[in-house]
Amino acid sequence: MNRSGNNPAQAAELPSLRHRLSTRIVASALAALLVVLGMIGWTLWLSWQLEGAGAAINDAGSLRMRASRVGVVLLQAGPVHAAEARDDLAALADTLQQLQRGVPSRPLFLPAGNAIRAQMAQVRQLWQARLQPAAEHALAGGGQADYLAALPGFVAEADALVHMIEVDNAGKTTLLRLSQSVLIGIACIGTLAVIYLLYLWIISPVMQLQDGLRRMAAHEFGVRLPVESRDEFGVLAQGFNRMADELAELYRELEERVQRKTAQLAQQNRELGALYDMAAFLNQPCDIDALCRGFLQRVMRQFDADGGSIRVIDPLGEKLHLVVSEGLSEALEEAEHCMKIDACFCGEATREGVVVIRDFRKLPRQVEYNCAREGFKGLAVFRVVTGDEVLGAFSLHFRGSHEVPAAEAQLLETLGQHLGVALDNRRLGAKARQLAVAEERGLVAQGLHDSIAQGLNFLNLQLQMLDGAVARGDLGEIRFIAPMLRAGVDESYQDVRELLLNFRSKLGQGELRAAVEDTVARFRRQAGIEAALTINELDGAPLPPEQQLQVLFILQEALSNVRKHAQARHVTVQIGNHRDFELTIRDDGRGYDPAEVAGRGERHVGLHIMRERAARLHAVLELDARPGAGASVRLVLPQSERQVA
Repeated sequence: MNRSGNNPAQAAELPSLRHRLSTRIVASALAALLVVLGMIGWTLWLSWQLEGAGAAINDAGSLRMRASRVGVVLLQAGPVHAAEARDDLAALADTLQQLQRGVPSRPLFLPAGNAIRAQMAQVRQLWQARLQPAAEHALAGGGQADYLAALPGFVAEADALVHMIEVDNAGKTTLLRLSQSVLIGIACIGTLAVIYLLYLWIISPVMQLQDGLRRMAAHEFGVRLPVESRDEFGVLAQGFNRMADELAELYRELEERVQRKTAQLAQQNRELGALYDMAAFLNQPCDIDALCRGFLQRVMRQFDADGGSIRVIDPLGEKLHLVVSEGLSEALEEAEHCMKIDACFCGEATREGVVVIRDFRKLPRQVEYNCAREGFKGLAVFRVVTGDEVLGAFSLHFRGSHEVPAAEAQLLETLGQHLGVALDNRRLGAKARQLAVAEERGLVAQGLHDSIAQGLNFLNLQLQMLDGAVARGDLGEIRFIAPMLRAGVDESYQDVRELLLNFRSKLGQGELRAAVEDTVARFRRQAGIEAALTINELDGAPLPPEQQLQVLFILQEALSNVRKHAQARHVTVQIGNHRDFELTIRDDGRGYDPAEVAGRGERHVGLHIMRERAARLHAVLELDARPGAGASVRLVLPQSERQVA
């Protein structure tokens, strides 16, 4: 296939400089610019000439005025009038000199005609030969007759000069107007010419290219553009035609490519669907046996397997135990329910990775394998792993020769990893539940030790004293001990009920307030102590049920300690739910010595239980007491440790 993308010579083909569209556009623009600049320069020159001639007309007209004024002044006697006459004569001579020489800066100059130049020479000669000498003679004391006699001729010649300049100026004005009309015509014709050239050079090729692209977009790959020039658009048309040839050839291959890509996408969708379905199933709550069986059934259905099994490695790593199987006979299950890790292909897969047997008949020792004796011809084994730990393997059995492509093998390996993660999660969940049960049992044991065990120990001592009193026949002591035994039994009974109530406590979302109110009310009834409750919930979010339950347990334990040991008359319970959660219990009882309690250590089980529950919350537990001054318990759960409810 000849593609321009692979041919640098074609891709770099450009028109020569003389045939480029840019050359034509620049040349046309320069020609139009020269014509316009020439016409503008011509009109500017005419305007300059008219301005200079207008100044010449004014100055030539002033010659008549000044000459006549000199004659009037000469008729008047006196030195003042003589000075005025001399000033006018000097100004008249200067004007004649400027008209003769010209002043470009004003501008001032006579038209270039020979007749005007001759008339100017005539006026100047008449001034120098007759009029100026006559004026000088009159100013010297002579008569004015000569000046007055020559004055009309000078005025007539000056009038003739002015008239000639005006006639020349009128012709140039007409020429200027004609030039402006020509400039307007050139502008109109040039605009039309530019529009035509732009249409011919640019718009028409662009429209042809646009039409070709539109037809190409409509899958008319036979469209071709005419190559009518050797400029950029001609090169572009050639490139379009080459592109059309390549597209036509590519389109012939497109259907096959689309089919291949569609098949690949369908395969990928099936794989993604299988992974999604398997991930959704493995995340469902079920036991390990149901998990493994559901996994195996789905894998067998996805890959058209006739049988399958899942095996796990024992803790010592020496044997494989059959967990579930599908499509295998009872004899085969019995024979392979527990086998050494190096006895078959399943063990080999756990050690080395994927094992795929396409046909047992091609193996040199096929009769030694139970799968082959069962009639299976193909086998595929994949590891069950989580992280870097191998948990076991799962196998697929085929009664016919079955190919396992690389993509399917990779998918099966991924499924084995998903199964390993699910099994590991089940084991970790079971361990977590065992730890939770063990911790709760420890708290139960501590509660029993702190309440029931101590009460029973007291009753045991009283019974020993009662037994001695009975042996001695001391009725007074018997009457003294009997009420104490009853009080001890009642105390133990209340402790049992309180422990049972605490162990059965369960809270849902937002139920902490009601549970606290019930706990404080029950404390008032049982202990007969006045208790005030203040709950301030301003901007704090509710605690999740697990954290609420731990807070309630700490409150119950603190109130139990008050009932048993404080001998208080008044108790206050305050709860503040802001950014930090705070619980404070204060009493006005007898208090205790913190150093003495710390010295007893683990023997004060109630305080130890509260500290453990605060540690579960990641909260701060503050205990404050003084002998005879009451005690307080303050629990602070920082915002950073609050869980989302």
